[in-house]
Amino acid sequence: MVLCYQAVSSVLRGIEPLIVLEQLGATFFYASLQMVVKDRSVNASYPNASLSSEESQQKFISDFYMIYYLILQVAPILPAVLLAKIGDRRWRKAPVVVPPLGYLPCSLVLLLVVLLRLPLEVMFGAGTLFGLCGGFCTFWSGVMTVTSLGCTAADRSKVLMRMELLYGLVGVAGNLVSGHLFLLCSSSLGRGTVALIVSALMILLCLIHAVGLLQINEIKQEPEENRQALSDDPHIRMEAPAGINKVNMVLLFAAAVLYGNAMTGAVTMLGTFVMKQPLNWNATQLGYGNAADSVIFCTSFLGVVVFRRCVNEIVLILIGMVSFGSGIFFMSFVTAPYMFYLARSLNMFAVIPMPTIRSLLSQQVPASSCGITLTSLHVSVKVASLAYIPAFTKIYQKTLSWFPGFVFTLSASLTVLAMIPISIISCRSAQNHLNEKILENGGTDINETLQQENVSDTEIV
Repeated sequence: MVLCYQAVSSVLRGIEPLIVLEQLGATFFYASLQMVVKDRSVNASYPNASLSSEESQQKFISDFYMIYYLILQVAPILPAVLLAKIGDRRWRKAPVVVPPLGYLPCSLVLLLVVLLRLPLEVMFGAGTLFGLCGGFCTFWSGVMTVTSLGCTAADRSKVLMRMELLYGLVGVAGNLVSGHLFLLCSSSLGRGTVALIVSALMILLCLIHAVGLLQINEIKQEPEENRQALSDDPHIRMEAPAGINKVNMVLLFAAAVLYGNAMTGAVTMLGTFVMKQPLNWNATQLGYGNAADSVIFCTSFLGVVVFRRCVNEIVLILIGMVSFGSGIFFMSFVTAPYMFYLARSLNMFAVIPMPTIRSLLSQQVPASSCGITLTSLHVSVKVASLAYIPAFTKIYQKTLSWFPGFVFTLSASLTVLAMIPISIISCRSAQNHLNEKILENGGTDINETLQQENVSDTEIV
C-alpha cells in the first residue's frame, strides 16, 4: 500500500496530469469554437462582393480565424518573455500556472456566446486576455523547460517526444469524444453547452494541479564543456568548449520559423477547408478529423524511438519535414474523406522536427537560460505569424474558386525551404567531425585522415 501510494503521489506531482487536463480542456474548447463559427457563418453575406453562399461562409470563417489567431500569436509575445525570465530566475512554475488563468475565462466567454447568443466578436477580447496571460506558447515552453531540466541531455529528445506522445494520445481521445459531446444539449440550450462546461472544468483542474500539486525536480546537468552540441551520433558530433555556437543556433531558429509557419499555416486553413464542399463536415466528422491529426503525435513518437537508434537528430528532423511536406502537398487535391485520411497518414512523422529542434537548442545553453531560449523560439515563430496568417488567409480566399488547396502546396514549398538550414547544419557537423579527426592525429597526415573518412563514409552507405 505504501509503494502504491508513493507511485500515485509521484504521478500526481509530475507534469503529465497537467498536460492531460490542459489538452482535454483545449480539445473541447476548439472543437466547440469551430462548430460555433460554422453555425454563425450560415447567415454571413457580403453585399459588395459577388460571392456564392458557400464562398461567403468560407470568407466569414477564414476572416474570423485570421483575426482570432493573429491575436493569439501577437498578444503573448511580451508576456511570454517576461514569464520565461521569471521562470528561469525566481519561480519555475510561472510559465505553466499563468496561462490557464487566461484560458479559463476564454472558455467561459464562448459558453456565454452560445447561451446568450452574444456576437462572435467578443471572442477576440477573450483571446486577447488569454494571450496576455502567456497563451499556449508560454504554457508549452514551460512544460518543455520543466521536462528538459528533469532529464539528461542524452535522453532529452526522447523524453520531449514522450510528452508530445502523451499530448497526442489525449488529443485523440478528446477529439473522438468532442463531436458527440458538442451535440449533447437540450433544445433550450445552444449546441456545445455541455462540451464547453466540461472544457472549463478541465482547465480549472489544470490550474489547481499547477498551483498545488506540481513538483519540479531539476537534475544536475553535465558540464557544458562535456556536452554534445548537436548530436548523440558518434559519426557526427560537435563539442562546444568555448560557449554557444551562434551560427548553428541561427540556423536552427530559421528552420523552426519556416517549418512552424508552414505547418501552422496549413493546419489553420485545414479547419476551414474541411467545412466546405465536397467534404462539408459536421461536428462528429470534425472530431474524427481532429483525432486523426492527434494520431500524428503518437506516430511521431514511435518514429523517434525507432529512428534514433540508427540516425542522428539532424536526420530525424529531415525525416519529419519530408513526411509533412509530402502529406500536405497531397492534401491540395483532397476531394473525399478517405483522401483526407490518406494525406494525414503521410504526415505520420510531422511532429518530430519541432521538439527535436528544441532539444538541440536546449543542449547549447546552460540550464539558467533554457527557459528563455525555448520561449524565444516560440516568440520568433509568433512574430513571423504576423505575415503568414494574413497571407495564407487571403491566398486561400483568392484561390477558393479555382484551386482551394493551393495554400497546402505553398506550405509544402516552405517546408522544402526549411530543410535547407538543417542540411547546412549537417554539413557543418560533418566538417567539424573531420577537423576533430585531424587534430586527434596531430595534423601529421591529413591525406591519411581524409582517406579514413572516405572509407568510413563508404561503409556507412
